[in-house]
Amino acid sequence: MIQSRPDNEISTFTPDLTPLLDIIFIVMVFLLLTANVEFKSMEIAIPQTKDSAVLDSPNQNVIAINILAGSPAWAIQGIPMDNWETFTSALLNAIKANPDKTVVIAADKTADVQSMLKVLAFMQNNKITATNIVMEEE
Repeated sequence: MIQSRPDNEISTFTPDLTPLLDIIFIVMVFLLLTANVEFKSMEIAIPQTKDSAVLDSPNQNVIAINILAGSPAWAIQGIPMDNWETFTSALLNAIKANPDKTVVIAADKTADVQSMLKVLAFMQNNKITATNIVMEEE
């Protein structure tokens, strides 16, 4: 006759998974810490001051970029641009015609952040570096 083992003997044959779980956890932590992740960022220096002398308007003529809350989202020198291609070509033409003028970005408080980031990325890609961002005094 076939005899089965008692219940207490069956439990002794199951492997202990604790060391295996510890090794898996350590490998996961090692892989997370050594993973080569490329962070993409755009360097933007935004002034944070309460000094009203810094926040005064410049005495020179500027090329003004407006980021609007609705549609159209962009304007140059107060003239709204219907689409992105029109805006970028007008901006490049304005900078080419007046290379000595600085570029000033003025965004509406309720404007879409994506519109401003798109403008800043375009300016960085086209190496337009003389830029100021309009701020109000606190």
